[in-house]
Amino acid sequence: MRTASVERKTRETQIRVSLNLDGSGQSRFDTGIPFLDHMLDQVARHGLIDLDIQATGDRHIDDHHTVEDIGITLGQALDRALGDKKGIVRYGHSYVPLDEALSRVVVDLSGRPGLEYFVEFPRARIGDFDVDLFREFFQGLVNHARLTLHIDSLRGRNAHHIVETVFKAFGRALRMAVAADPRMGDVTPSTKGSL
Repeated sequence: MRTASVERKTRETQIRVSLNLDGSGQSRFDTGIPFLDHMLDQVARHGLIDLDIQATGDRHIDDHHTVEDIGITLGQALDRALGDKKGIVRYGHSYVPLDEALSRVVVDLSGRPGLEYFVEFPRARIGDFDVDLFREFFQGLVNHARLTLHIDSLRGRNAHHIVETVFKAFGRALRMAVAADPRMGDVTPSTKGSL
């Protein structure tokens, strides 16, 4: 089983992430940020990743540190669970619509962190959640999972729909990329021999 558990403790946050890449989409979240929990549930469900995230942080200031550190810790757990990446597909992509919104996410488990994030929102907040923090979440994840991630919102008017398509597409693209490639066998999907 490709599983990992990671804890991150700083003066600002305490985060614990456990995941199973070969799961069934089971999830449990207690981050204190309900809208983020809702988005993380999309990743688990559509990625078929079992995901348990517990977090506390200095939310009396704002959600920034907690959201970013959840991304960092989830990235570390992904990297650990993937191990040497032998026999995986490596690349994944997904287009996901939700009513008027449409997003495309493409992932490369390359070992090189890179984020191309092109998402514009029609407003600054969804409920109490600052939409700028979605980029912070993905930047932390990318840096510590050591993956390349392209996120493009192709259209949309409703901020909730836009971000939900992003997280669903990310889950589906990740599911494709981490899948075992039976033709690859025990070989690293790179001409360099390592990722």
